[in-house]
Amino acid sequence: MVSKPVIFSYIASFILIWGCKSKTEQLENSENTKTESPQKSPVKVPEGMVWIPGGDFMQGAVPNDKMAMGHEKPAHKVHVDGFFMDIHEVTNAEFAKFVEETGYVTVAEREIDWEEMKKQLPAGTEKPHDSILQPGSLIFKKTKSSVPNLYDYSQWWEWKIGADWKHPNGPESTIEGKDDHPVVHIAFEDALAYCEWAGRRLPTEAEWEYAARGGSTDSRFSWGDDISRLSTHANSWEGEFPVENTMKDGFERRAPVMSYPKNGFGLYDMAGNVWEWTNDWYNTNYYKELASNNDIAQNPQGATSAFNPNNPYAKEKVIKGGSFLCSASYCASYRISARMATSPDSGQEHLGFRTVSSKGTP
Repeated sequence: MVSKPVIFSYIASFILIWGCKSKTEQLENSENTKTESPQKSPVKVPEGMVWIPGGDFMQGAVPNDKMAMGHEKPAHKVHVDGFFMDIHEVTNAEFAKFVEETGYVTVAEREIDWEEMKKQLPAGTEKPHDSILQPGSLIFKKTKSSVPNLYDYSQWWEWKIGADWKHPNGPESTIEGKDDHPVVHIAFEDALAYCEWAGRRLPTEAEWEYAARGGSTDSRFSWGDDISRLSTHANSWEGEFPVENTMKDGFERRAPVMSYPKNGFGLYDMAGNVWEWTNDWYNTNYYKELASNNDIAQNPQGATSAFNPNNPYAKEKVIKGGSFLCSASYCASYRISARMATSPDSGQEHLGFRTVSSKGTP
């Protein structure tokens, strides 16, 4: 049974914050993105996907990105073969069809196994009361006043019993009328189950980042390098976080998919809206290991094992793209190279996914 250590997020205090700190650092060396010459897909493109032509690029922070964090560096040479990718995040309607056909129950909807959960917690952690150990997930809540310490994310995250993909903002909420919104509260194994049903897979971090670039060179964002275009190109937090969202971009929480312009490869929402799972283990040493090898990394599959010195009790996966909660003051993860570590059994109201495939329609 999969456990849910996110219940103890107020104890761990680092599951979500790792990807949302702003640091001023410079990247010394970088090379431009190099895509293969434009080409058609070798087979028919599956419905709802686009062909991403393979190519070489520098994965990681670009030199002019002053918000880049240490775990986005050093940049390193990567080659990815061509693949197909969903043009947008998996929606509520698409996930509902999967559930209807398979009877699948998500992690956020399952009973909690304390014996399994405590294996991932510090020794001696006391068992919470049974009234707390019930199915649920993390939801966002605004604060009533300014927050002086943006490193304490427990001030705006709340474990909510009854929150799941059908009730994204808590048990009283619904997805009625929101078929075209991205599905959220999706744990890693939920995403894998959907992929198996659909005959797809999750992207590697390298594939995701390459696709987000859309053929661009040295850009911080999927639309280019002009931060003033943020509100017209991504669903993010604008205003004082986490007190007031001005909704300059048109939305306070999740937006319908394809609400903003597509990138150079025809992909929507590669910045903001909801974070997206990749298949890679999060390992703080991985980029350094790749960069130490002068050869270009061919279709890298990520680290062979997880390692995060800030969260030694959980094995984490890499998520990409940022969400509607990212702001310039708190979380600038709408940048292409931004990444975050998240426990595979975590579900949150700003986390979803999209799929890829190496095979087209015959």
